[in-house]
Amino acid sequence: MINVLVTLDFDDAWLASVASVSADVQVRRYSAKDAGEIPAGMLAETDVLYTNTAFPAAGAAPRLRWVQLDTSGCDHLKGTDLWASDVPVTTIGGVSPKPLAEWVLMMILAHAHHLPHLIDLHGRRHWPDLDYRWNRLMPRMLPGSTVGIVGYGRIGQEIGRLAHAFGMNVIGMRRGGVRTGERFSEADDATPATVVGPDGLHDLLARSDYVVLTVPHTDETHHLLDAAAFGHVKPGAVVINGARGGVVDEDALLAALRNGQVGHLISDVFAQEPLPESSPFWSESNVLITPHVAGFAPGYHDHVRVLFTENLRRLVEGRPLLNLVDRKAGY
Repeated sequence: MINVLVTLDFDDAWLASVASVSADVQVRRYSAKDAGEIPAGMLAETDVLYTNTAFPAAGAAPRLRWVQLDTSGCDHLKGTDLWASDVPVTTIGGVSPKPLAEWVLMMILAHAHHLPHLIDLHGRRHWPDLDYRWNRLMPRMLPGSTVGIVGYGRIGQEIGRLAHAFGMNVIGMRRGGVRTGERFSEADDATPATVVGPDGLHDLLARSDYVVLTVPHTDETHHLLDAAAFGHVKPGAVVINGARGGVVDEDALLAALRNGQVGHLISDVFAQEPLPESSPFWSESNVLITPHVAGFAPGYHDHVRVLFTENLRRLVEGRPLLNLVDRKAGY
């Protein structure tokens, strides 16, 4: 018997669908944010754990064969006993590329068409004269502008596809560098994608009107955008962070915002969340903050059920798991 423990509040139908994988699977639910909240006997009998933050201490779950995270990233797992173990860990990566890519494009369009400014005018019930509208509200052209995507994986490629459809030049950066034959669609005449490795970061920053961050937070990417990197940013560029707060040195970012090197910041993530009311980012006029919602996916419960069920079936059949975390790479 494979005992599956789910620490999130999925409904009975969700649990029953997972259990239908095999007569040898038993699924239990025990809502918990920390493994210390789970009865010791239940943890001791668990073979498979679906959780977000309830990570067992060493020896607390001796039968544990696999942990499925309810997150795309795994940086919050580092430093735990589970991370130090050899228990396989998988993520829900691939659930949110489309909504997150749409969030990025929404923000690019919002900036290009002065949406925050227009909302302010609406709130003040003010209809400015033609001279004001012509000089202050003229859209910025997206065709011909450049978006640099730092982290050109599943999410980054979807952002690139959408940006390319708007006529933007796209530069992607990934850890593994260039792959021969990449294009923005399956069409025979599709435009080749421009992809660079980490050594191309500073050039990407210098060429990009919009710098988009979708890279995982690892030891290698911690403060990837630091004071030195911001010194290479095209003056006035827009930085859009849909990754993790830790990939940016926030002190250096604030300085770059205030000296004009970075024209605007649009961020869904910060090193400390919730972002404290005392944070200076709230009061900067060229900053737009969203509360870590960019990756929210409609139909999320169904998407993660399908992924988890497939992985559970693979475990039963002895096949490799999908979205397996590479502890050495950090994601």
